[in-house]
Amino acid sequence: MALVTQVSPSMDTNTGMFAPQLSGDFTAGEDLLAVAPCYLKTSDGLVYMSNGTAADEAAEFVGFTPKSYKAGQSVTLFGIGARFKYAAFSGQVGNKLFIAATAGRLDTAATTGDAVGVAQVINATDIRVIRNV
Repeated sequence: MALVTQVSPSMDTNTGMFAPQLSGDFTAGEDLLAVAPCYLKTSDGLVYMSNGTAADEAAEFVGFTPKSYKAGQSVTLFGIGARFKYAAFSGQVGNKLFIAATAGRLDTAATTGDAVGVAQVINATDIRVIRNV
């Protein structure tokens, strides 16, 4: 298991136009990283970064942030099919990425909270969202 180190994370706007979006009345419950997998917390309805430490609510997934947000800001999340620049991958094209045990990050191996994976490496720098809610 290896935490993926982000390198200038950003959204590919061409795929973002067509990917499912969750927007409107959603607010960041904490500062959110750019290109972070996120969930909606049922107790307050706010958006938080997903965390795969345990198989609990924090490990759920509703979409990725296209940019960073400050707590209290209105949030838009992007789902399956969206493409993001994420890291420098070496020989990992086709590999799945999982919600990491570090909030808002991705891991190269399954975690207790995510045995399925949320993204796939598609070239030397980019990932594609492969999982819906």
